[in-house]
Amino acid sequence: MAVKRIPMRMCLGCGEMKPKKELIRAVKSPEGEISLDLTGKRSGRGAYICRNIECFRKARKAKRFEKAFSCRISEQVYDDMETELTNSE
Repeated sequence: MAVKRIPMRMCLGCGEMKPKKELIRAVKSPEGEISLDLTGKRSGRGAYICRNIECFRKARKAKRFEKAFSCRISEQVYDDMETELTNSE
């Protein structure tokens, strides 16, 4: 019997490779809206972050979300994402 392969993704904050299920997906929708996707099912370009708020803050400070999505992200969007992440813990 074949061993099931676990999909791995890199956290934008700490840079560690972790199983996809352990991370939270940030998504840029086809309309250009950026938000957290706690289900991992929304369509659009995805980037992954640990459930740790420190990883989020590190990625925000280094502008890694902007690099991943190739666009500017307003402070309001970052604040909304941080609030959503804190509430999901």
